[in-house]
Amino acid sequence: MSARSGGSYRVGRLERVANLAAKGFIRLGIGPDRTHLLTVVGRVTGKPYTTPVTVLAMDGARWLVGPYGTVSWVKNARACGQVTLRRRGYRETLLVREVDPVTAAPVLKAYLAIEPITRRAFGLDPDAPLSEWEAIAPNHPVFRLVHPSEDA
Repeated sequence: MSARSGGSYRVGRLERVANLAAKGFIRLGIGPDRTHLLTVVGRVTGKPYTTPVTVLAMDGARWLVGPYGTVSWVKNARACGQVTLRRRGYRETLLVREVDPVTAAPVLKAYLAIEPITRRAFGLDPDAPLSEWEAIAPNHPVFRLVHPSEDA
């Protein structure tokens, strides 16, 4: 079942192996500057969990996209309202603010342009109109990253 149809997207073995490799590379500072290690506190266990993510910079803001739907890190980020990003020895704790489908649509489209490996999860052509991206946005959470000093 595809995430586009509203079902859950199942991350495959290849994606799990790629995530594991990405963690190692990011820890070494290898890879694009947009890749980070995201750590979020588990909503049930209280333990920190870490996963590689891509941070999209667009329109003067930074965005975090859940291309595979409402996976554990998304649920945990929603519950605690903040995440920590690490990259090349730099660590930053940020607030997460989930956005509506209209705001999310252009972010999702831009995300696919920089992370084409996620195309299967979205089930859309990269050139699809924004209205189609709005329709699938509820299945692909988008968070605006906000520095705590900017939160009003």
